[in-house]
Amino acid sequence: MQHNEYSALCDRFRGFYPVVIDVETAGFNAKTDALLEIAAITLKMDAEGWLSIDKTYHFHINPFEGALIHADALAFNGIDPDNPLRDAVDESIALEAIFKEIRTGMKNADCSRAVMVAHNANFDFSFVMAAADRAKIKRNPFHPFATFDTAALSAVAYGHTVLAKACQLAGLQFDNSQAHSAIYDTTLTAMLFCKIVNKWKTLGGWPLVNG
Repeated sequence: MQHNEYSALCDRFRGFYPVVIDVETAGFNAKTDALLEIAAITLKMDAEGWLSIDKTYHFHINPFEGALIHADALAFNGIDPDNPLRDAVDESIALEAIFKEIRTGMKNADCSRAVMVAHNANFDFSFVMAAADRAKIKRNPFHPFATFDTAALSAVAYGHTVLAKACQLAGLQFDNSQAHSAIYDTTLTAMLFCKIVNKWKTLGGWPLVNG
């Protein structure tokens, strides 16, 4: 398939399909602590090469069998894992559904691999990969080690690494009362990532010009 190299998503990130992820958990250890919530946002690029949000996926998740749940983590994110109104599903169901949609998006965008975009990406990446391993998911679309970390990108673009402050510096409204909800944090992270990518284009950094 031929592309306009200035506007094709697959050409912008060397064939990678960026997917913004945020997780809420019951602790910091991806191997032992429960994954409680996940949101994923796919991105799209218009004919002029501007990046924007495409589709959003969100699941509340049941703790896996034997998972550790730390009270201080729940106090921080405000999640009650036993609340029946969460309408939670097992992590295998959530990941299979999200991964299926990502693979479809990759194919439609002519991308070769998904790459996770997240704020302090190592944390979210470790929990998603650990959950995928527990679920024995064979078709994990994400690159096995590469990520795009918006904390690092924000430090370069705006001089700050904290999500709320970086969003404010980027001209995005950030509501602290909604923070630590996976879908809210993912949405703001996606908006921030698009701001940074588009800012680079506005400043003349994309498309690349030799010399």
